[in-house]
Amino acid sequence: MADEQSIVKVYFLNDDQQWEILGKGHVSAVYVERHQGICLLVRSEPNGIQILESKIDPDTPYQRRQGTLIVWSEAENHGMAMSFPDAASCYEIWKDICQVQGKDPSTDITHDPLVDSEDETLDDVTDDVLELPNCELGKLDQIAHLVTSVLTSPLHKEKLALLVGNEDFIKQLLQLFHTCEDLEDIEGLQNLHDIVKGMLFLNQASLLEILVSDKYIMDVVGCLEYDPALAQPKRHREFLTQKVKFKEVIPIIDQALLQKIHQTYRVQYIQDILFPIPSIFEENFLSTLTNFILLNKSDIVNMLQEDDEFLSTVFAQLRDKTTDDDTRRELLFFFKEFCAFSQTLHSANKNALFKTLTQLGILPALKIAMGINDLQIKSAATDIFTYLVEYSPSRIREFIIEDQESEGSILFINLVIE
Repeated sequence: MADEQSIVKVYFLNDDQQWEILGKGHVSAVYVERHQGICLLVRSEPNGIQILESKIDPDTPYQRRQGTLIVWSEAENHGMAMSFPDAASCYEIWKDICQVQGKDPSTDITHDPLVDSEDETLDDVTDDVLELPNCELGKLDQIAHLVTSVLTSPLHKEKLALLVGNEDFIKQLLQLFHTCEDLEDIEGLQNLHDIVKGMLFLNQASLLEILVSDKYIMDVVGCLEYDPALAQPKRHREFLTQKVKFKEVIPIIDQALLQKIHQTYRVQYIQDILFPIPSIFEENFLSTLTNFILLNKSDIVNMLQEDDEFLSTVFAQLRDKTTDDDTRRELLFFFKEFCAFSQTLHSANKNALFKTLTQLGILPALKIAMGINDLQIKSAATDIFTYLVEYSPSRIREFIIEDQESEGSILFINLVIE
């Protein structure tokens, strides 16, 4: 029997008669006592968890497809498939199946063919070869059709991501976007919308990093303006480049940090404005986009936290009673967003951040802000205080007790209550 060396992908036929991947792991054909027979076992590659245990029944029809795929049915309407990396490893398992069933391994079918309704759906798995049309103006409709057609097949999504996930293809595609705009080619622009949206739905981190890089993100946003469902294209680029004003209350010297802040805002814009209420289907496809934003926010918090001079300057102005209301308001708005971003941190990192903020004097700064007769300032300070209570309620309690023992000032707790 074949030893546990071959790595396969296991698929099952779902209730909608679509193939879904069950997992990936090492396959072997071994005797299992409780089944009293030879079974196909697949254990996941990283942790050894069992993905599949399927007894090779003498009467079960098995098929070998294209030399690298074995397909069978566990029960009625319960199709299974294993995809091998090469024909040799597939043949080793195929020999084991044929040995149990007393069949010649040179055949590709051990019994009568599978029922037609199931056999037709095998195209999603067996048609492993995807051909990407040349990136040309006249073939945008073909590319759009290909991109949108693979989204229901995990295997095809993975293969297409490899084909389009290189900078040369993306560069050519976005050059065609400028050509279509110059020619006012609406059909081409709508195809580009579907292509770029579909590429985001491929849910591949390496592809996403190229699409949202400084070099290409505005062209990506431009493509997404031409939604075929809209009567007129939206002006997202105009909004991002002309109407959005980035305020630096304290100048940010670190260019890498500045770039990440701008990138995060634009990617968040893509998620919030262009995909505001994704369907369950779309939501699963946008998980990489969501994770990208969360990681960026975490990076921004960490980079700001490591910049002692920046945070020290912020808190020095917040603690200074002579700081004018406009500046204080902007500083608090900034810090409120900083606290919102910090929600992406792990618990240990949150505790470390709170310790840093406490040392810099966040609570005395908030006490000053809450005592100012300005609704926006008080509201922002209260929101920040709420975040801090979530971080460390015990430290907040200590500060309130210490504040009650001080003399000659309004109690912090009274300002919070107001």
